[in-house]
Amino acid sequence: MTHPTKPISPLRKRMLEDMSLRKLAPKTQSNYLRAVINLTCFLGRSPDTATAEDLRRYQLHLVETGTSSILLNGTITALRFFFGVTLDHAEVVAKMSSVREPRKLPVVLSREEVARLIEAAGTPKYQAALSVAYGAGLRASEVVALKVVDIDSTRMTLRIEQGKGHKDRYAMLSPVLLEHLRTWWRAGRAQGKMLDGGWLFPGQNPVNPMSTRQLNRICHLAAAAAEIDKRVSMHTLRHSYATHLLEQKVDIRVIQVLLGHKRLETTALYAQVATDVLREVTSPLELLRTPD
Repeated sequence: MTHPTKPISPLRKRMLEDMSLRKLAPKTQSNYLRAVINLTCFLGRSPDTATAEDLRRYQLHLVETGTSSILLNGTITALRFFFGVTLDHAEVVAKMSSVREPRKLPVVLSREEVARLIEAAGTPKYQAALSVAYGAGLRASEVVALKVVDIDSTRMTLRIEQGKGHKDRYAMLSPVLLEHLRTWWRAGRAQGKMLDGGWLFPGQNPVNPMSTRQLNRICHLAAAAAEIDKRVSMHTLRHSYATHLLEQKVDIRVIQVLLGHKRLETTALYAQVATDVLREVTSPLELLRTPD
């Protein structure tokens, strides 16, 4: 027996249309909708009836219940969109203020730890996927979105289509990374998983790409198998890529382009964890002359 589909309310439909018009990413749309639904549950009535005082009470509720700075700021951004764009009542949300997020230094692996992690991934497919994340500095979402045609072995580049911020860019393709990808391509073709012009890392159904959740799970399992005593995620490989490039004396502005960072300040964070660079700096204490 099939159940009838619940109709979408005019308000939700309007918000979905507004987000589509602005080409917001599916994940962003989902987060925005969730934020409005949570507000609705707090109010116990339709969110379009909320007042500025209601939103003040809601933000206070979020703070008092221990909501993280990242989630709190994301909620405020979503509600600004809902009230400012969908309802055209930006004044209602005007007094909701973002909070300062504590800046934490990224976790970085040593080169030896990266090698162990990739080796522990086991299969050519997973080893290639982790190698791309580290060897080209890609985000997990960018790794799974790669297609075979994005590999340019003549120019030694990877084409990243619609990365974060809906921006295309090129990433570096090293000879070692190319060999990892060729090893996986041969294995994938032999297994019938690699379709012509299809995904570089297909899911169980080759028509669809591997999910970022699956890729992160593989990364966590590999870190455990490699006995790496750090909190490792796919983004750790991207952090390590940037830090190791900085330690190799690559210009930070070049690293900014390779990572696809909009602001140089974001890339500059890696200067704080590039320990090889720090070791080369002479402390002024070393230059003091002791009195005779």
